[in-house]
Amino acid sequence: MSFMQNKRFHLVLLFIVIIIFIWSAIKPVSYYSWILEVAPAVASIAVVLILYKKFRLTTLSYTIIAFVTILMFIGGHYIYSNVPLFDWLKDIWDLKRNHYDRFGHFMKGLIAIVIREILLRKTLLYNGRWLNGIVISVVLAIASLYEIVEWIFAMLTKGGRASKDFLGTQGDIWDTQWDMVLSFAGSIIALILLTKMHDHLLKREIGLNPNKLKKEEKE
Repeated sequence: MSFMQNKRFHLVLLFIVIIIFIWSAIKPVSYYSWILEVAPAVASIAVVLILYKKFRLTTLSYTIIAFVTILMFIGGHYIYSNVPLFDWLKDIWDLKRNHYDRFGHFMKGLIAIVIREILLRKTLLYNGRWLNGIVISVVLAIASLYEIVEWIFAMLTKGGRASKDFLGTQGDIWDTQWDMVLSFAGSIIALILLTKMHDHLLKREIGLNPNKLKKEEKE
């Protein structure tokens, strides 16, 4: 895929994200909850756009960012605990809760690939166990920070309706731990399944060969 083809694909991703963002803003269940849920995604997209010319990521990383932000827009529109598809799955499989938030946190583990790319390109780390360990640790740190933000918001609002919607625990006292574990598991699976593809795109689109870096370091 040439540079212009990559750029066109990136524009398509951006267009899809904008369309779903606009849809999510139309009559959400709660505008207050919607703002809380989509704000991190909007901030992330803004940073990506600002840095697009100076620090262009691989197409895989942009696809992951688009996918994760779309999940957040959907969760913000319906509130994570009320997403219709997962309500339907809850009824079909006789589940105790709507699992969209679980699915969302697991999918956020895909961000491991984006973090991996940043570390490979902006630090002295090379492809290997140390890189993977640090990537997973960063994903866990982000997941933990998000849970801390939710806790602080709940404390400040004294457990009001907005905080309950934002927390989305659905009565599970271990919800915070589940969210972090699923992000952790998602990051490991993302690294296992997508590392080879990511290395290929790094070499083709960026001109960086992580495996060559590793070989040179050993020599």
